[in-house]
Amino acid sequence: MDKQQRPIGVDLFAGAGGMTLGFEQAGFDVLAAVELDPIHCATHEFNFPFWSILCQSVEETTGEDIRNRSIIGNQEIDVVFGGSPCQGFSIVGKRALDDPRNALVFHFLRLVLELKPKYFVFENVPGLAVGKYQTFLLEIIKEFKESGYEVEENYRVLNAANYGVPQDRARLFLLGCRKGLPLPKYPQPQTQPVKSKKSKYLVFRADLPDCPTVWDAIGDLPEVECFPELLDKDWAMVSRGAAQRAFAQYSKPSKYSSQMRGLFLPEDNCFYERLFDSRILTSSIRTQHSYESIIRFQQTLPGETEPISRFHKLDKDGICNTLRAGTDRQRGAFTSPRPIHPSSPRCITVREAARLHSYPDWFRFHVTKWHGFRQVGNSVPPLLAKAVAAEIIRALGVVPIKPQHKIKLADESLLRLNMSQAARYYDVSAQVIEPRKRQDTNNTNSP
Repeated sequence: MDKQQRPIGVDLFAGAGGMTLGFEQAGFDVLAAVELDPIHCATHEFNFPFWSILCQSVEETTGEDIRNRSIIGNQEIDVVFGGSPCQGFSIVGKRALDDPRNALVFHFLRLVLELKPKYFVFENVPGLAVGKYQTFLLEIIKEFKESGYEVEENYRVLNAANYGVPQDRARLFLLGCRKGLPLPKYPQPQTQPVKSKKSKYLVFRADLPDCPTVWDAIGDLPEVECFPELLDKDWAMVSRGAAQRAFAQYSKPSKYSSQMRGLFLPEDNCFYERLFDSRILTSSIRTQHSYESIIRFQQTLPGETEPISRFHKLDKDGICNTLRAGTDRQRGAFTSPRPIHPSSPRCITVREAARLHSYPDWFRFHVTKWHGFRQVGNSVPPLLAKAVAAEIIRALGVVPIKPQHKIKLADESLLRLNMSQAARYYDVSAQVIEPRKRQDTNNTNSP
């Protein structure tokens, strides 16, 4: 790691690491992250091998744990951030104040007060600020204010499409700081979608540049149907001959996809560059659709919903609908409907979903589609997190430091662990997450 000091962050409810990556890109060293799911922890460790992941529930975590099990020690923490599981008050799912998962929000509050960071960022679904559920949010604000923190009470719901992400995804952000420090501002919109329905969470202004489109995001990726090996594993080496066939109908990389591929890095991107082989197409295991499904997908118009599967077909010139994770293990482990590719009669791959979520190509996910799509759908788009984190950097009054060397990713075996193996690896109970009600099949090959 670089000898120059970067501000210190802690990620709670870290998942695979969308917010960790966004804060890293803004200039933070996220020295510790807490995550309950061992499989998510393994993915996080693979992508952030130089920082600490605590595989445990926030309910059983103390500020002392976080300090002692990372290199933070007694250093002052600049920001604590995270978003607790949101199904309890999500507009899409069951919304109930007595949902036990809502109590996790108070553990976020508790850990902030124990760690005493200069700033905190709480992220969640817009449903938390709607109707009677607003009372729950106001209670959180009241607790923070009575405990020595100022809070921006004019909390905001930000849409990822206004921050360079080709996806209609709205998230609530609550920002606060220790009393006596300047409150951070909310990031100003940076982009707007070309084709999108009006939304109270989307900002449209004549002076805003266009948001990347679906085709800007995935139009340069090779067609997975050209790689038979992707039926059995999630990666393929794109050789010259295969590349010519696979890329025949595809476009040159856009500015956005060049950024995802690592060909172009914005000046304000202060992350640690990773070493990876760009010739390998990863997180791209194929789905075998029936002949009938393929015909229905072909007949569905872009931007419309296929009536049998209820899958949405992406419009090349628009943005993606909100990518969702599906149900958790306790609710049957059902995968949420995945969008249909705009030009091929199939569902998108995990890598294509990751591109639509603003994950760079070096970032890897679990080898199975079920876990991979959940890791994408459960996470905050990194570019949205980066925009918020940049405002915390600005409030801190520090100049972001851009690292000058590349980092090697961890052992790829971490991405192939099933739940039992991951639990043993982190020395936790395999029952920490309720077992799936259908068998989980893992691929055993990786580059």
